[in-house]
Amino acid sequence: MNTTKEKQTEESGYGQEVSVVISGCEKADARMVFDVLRAAFTTDRASADVPENLAGKRPTAWAVTVDVTEARVVSGPVALGAPVSVDVQGGYWAVERLRRSLAHAFDVKVVGTVSGDQEEEVRLRLSSR
Repeated sequence: MNTTKEKQTEESGYGQEVSVVISGCEKADARMVFDVLRAAFTTDRASADVPENLAGKRPTAWAVTVDVTEARVVSGPVALGAPVSVDVQGGYWAVERLRRSLAHAFDVKVVGTVSGDQEEEVRLRLSSR
């Protein structure tokens, strides 16, 4: 059952998008996370848009915007080669919905949060279950 705050958020359409930045991992693991996000929600990345490494020695980060309005069930655990850092930013309800959905596929640990008036930024650590 939805709380009043969740119901108001859903009805208003406010705060239903979450910005996701994946870093600290191999491109194959980033693709796995993107695949899970695409399976669970509508994103701004097409399935053909796969993560690539850039030339040079700088760290690589991959970004996606996720609309959490309509969540679909993720089928089950997904194996990662190594833990993945994911930074998510959005409304409280939307970030929590994304986190819960990722927990169907990965072991999800919250490793840091920054709270604002209407949004929060959360660093998640995803690993295989």
